[in-house]
Amino acid sequence: MLLRSSHPVVHPYPAAPAPAGLGQGPVVAAPAAVAQGPVAPAPAAVAQAQAAAAAAQAQGQGPVPAPAPAVAAEEGDGNAPPPGVQMVDPRGAPGTRWGLGARLAQALLGAAAVAFMASTDDFHEVTAFRLLVAAESLQCLWSLALAAVDVYALLVKRSFRTPRVTTIYSTGDWVTGGLGFAAASGSAAITILIDDDLLLCSENHCPTYMAATAMAFLSWFAIAPCCLINLWTAVYRVQRA
Repeated sequence: MLLRSSHPVVHPYPAAPAPAGLGQGPVVAAPAAVAQGPVAPAPAAVAQAQAAAAAAQAQGQGPVPAPAPAVAAEEGDGNAPPPGVQMVDPRGAPGTRWGLGARLAQALLGAAAVAFMASTDDFHEVTAFRLLVAAESLQCLWSLALAAVDVYALLVKRSFRTPRVTTIYSTGDWVTGGLGFAAASGSAAITILIDDDLLLCSENHCPTYMAATAMAFLSWFAIAPCCLINLWTAVYRVQRA
């Protein structure tokens, strides 16, 4: 009689025992590719992220773009000119040293013309002489006012480039310059009439009249470049505006 074994035959390579408390059989090891590689996002999550980014950009909440090179240069140097602005002004323009010198010369020459004419006691009897005094007084006040503005512009290191300011400068220069030239021409005509035609210079102040007329013409010559420069600047600024 053959003896039967009471236990089954054990496999030479038994499976790993299950953890305690589970009792669900051996634990299967995860594949190497899954255990080591990153988990790929689901297609639905990628689509939702793209839709959210597009909505944020449409609402103006997207990422702020990098600053332009000009802005970066301006931040590095506080005195760097902003892009698109012409920093070099022509000589004689408002807010420059040449402009200040021209205004002071105009004021001094106008004041000299008024002083010469006012030194006589009979200038008020001639209309041309009265016009000369009024025109040169206006010229002197206008030039002194613009000289004060130029001094302020030089102190703060700014110049006037707006179309409104350049238009005001150009209009004022042309009005005062035209009046001064007309008054000087009238005074010169009356002086020549008294001296050459009437031969009454011995009874009048012809040398003083001539000096006042000469100062008025010199004042007009001093304001003429400012008239041209300001007119050109005003036209240029209005076209750019």
